[in-house]
Amino acid sequence: MANILNKRLIYGTALLMLVVAALVFYYKFFAATTRFSTSEKHLYIYSNQSTPQALEQALLKDSLVRNISDFRLAAKQMGYYAAIKPGHYIVASGMSVTQLIRKLKRGVQDPEKLVIVKLRLPGDFAKLIGKRFECDSAQMMDWLRQSGNLQRLGLDTNTWAAAIIPNTYNMLWTWPPGQIMERLHEEQGKWWNRNGRIQKAEVLGLTPTQVYIVASIVEEETNMAADKPLVASVYLNRLQKRMPLQADPTIRFALKDFAMNRVLYGHLAVNSPFNTYRNTGLPPGPICTPSPATIDSVLAAPKTDYIFFVANANLRGGSTFTTNLADHSKAAHLYQDSLVAWLERKAARQKALKNSGNAKSSGK
Repeated sequence: MANILNKRLIYGTALLMLVVAALVFYYKFFAATTRFSTSEKHLYIYSNQSTPQALEQALLKDSLVRNISDFRLAAKQMGYYAAIKPGHYIVASGMSVTQLIRKLKRGVQDPEKLVIVKLRLPGDFAKLIGKRFECDSAQMMDWLRQSGNLQRLGLDTNTWAAAIIPNTYNMLWTWPPGQIMERLHEEQGKWWNRNGRIQKAEVLGLTPTQVYIVASIVEEETNMAADKPLVASVYLNRLQKRMPLQADPTIRFALKDFAMNRVLYGHLAVNSPFNTYRNTGLPPGPICTPSPATIDSVLAAPKTDYIFFVANANLRGGSTFTTNLADHSKAAHLYQDSLVAWLERKAARQKALKNSGNAKSSGK
């Protein structure tokens, strides 16, 4: 009887140990190890830091795993540390150690979203890339400065922005500058080949890059969608008549002063190929990355006789379009008079507020 009890005790103890071992094994390798308040976190494994030590530091830095010892043990057993793949990986809350390691071991990166809106200078673009990708802004600038790189895309250091149609793109975080630019260039090629855009450009007698340059000026001239096709018609008419474009945004670009409110006569003397007051024809490249809608507004510009435009005298936005210098001068004077009167009223209000404040501070 005693032997039977001893055997039962031994079997019971062994079974209990097996259950405990199974629970420990499950807890270590299959229970949720990525517990955090947000639904997901992002893990970035750099190409020059694909070592177990660097990976563990990244996991600890952002508290991506509950227990780094469990992760280390599982990683060694699953052979992950032998070939750590760099990249951007989204780690969902509630993943187990084995799920996480399987994801990382496959090396299938989660895409990085690149959102491009208005950019003006190569440096602006390089900074954006440096913030979103493994390559830094200096590497992007070096790539853009090498003319051979852009020549392979049919571009140069002035027309580089024509490779970019502002949009949201999914790319891989580890892509080098050249691969990023090739993808953007490929997507802009697809964009131009949709909706008959290339044929519309041909009707205007322009290449897609030339349309892009016109659109970049229109983009900087007005935010009003209704005015954009008419502004485009003015510049297209000036091109056809071989008149100087005399576009104020090109002066701001030439001076690299994008906060300038008013372009004055002194600014027009700037020595730059982008000075469209001194040079006829299009500037050598775009002055910003225009929105797709603005490019389409150039392609759909109506046939007009407009040669001039100026901001409306009501100062509520929009422009007055004219076909001759006399009418333009009248509209320009009305606008200037309205602007001066508005500035005088603004100065008077500020003076009154200042006097009121001084009176209160003196106890009057």
